[in-house]
Amino acid sequence: MIKIERLKVISDKDIDEILATWESAVRATHDFLSEKDIISIKPQVEEGLKYVENLLCARDENNVIKAFIGVDNFKIEMLFVNNDSRGKGIGKKLVKHVLEKLKVRYVDVNEQNPEAFGFYKHLGFQVFERSEFDEQGNPFPILHMKR
Repeated sequence: MIKIERLKVISDKDIDEILATWESAVRATHDFLSEKDIISIKPQVEEGLKYVENLLCARDENNVIKAFIGVDNFKIEMLFVNNDSRGKGIGKKLVKHVLEKLKVRYVDVNEQNPEAFGFYKHLGFQVFERSEFDEQGNPFPILHMKR
């Protein structure tokens, strides 16, 4: 059983579990990233957790974080599901929760991640713009989607 929780105070244990989830998800879905890319992005993810307005997680029956979503200003800034929990509806549950509770309307998706693009398209998001580079200026094209 998965429970959704808004993280108001993030413990060191939570950060460790979030970063483990992030790395597991990225290694499973972001094959366009090199090992060097993953290592260099990880501290940015940890730093970004401090600034996202709403950070929610999905915990398993052992109270371990298996997925997390960050929302800021009606936009999903991050959604990652631990690879061992992918395909079980956890990501969909988190997105539906923020659509309903936080009135989310936007999300950005790496163009090189067709699985994520299909996931958001299935949930009603559509591309309205494309950028050649990500927010850090890396050559990873971004699809800007809205609902």
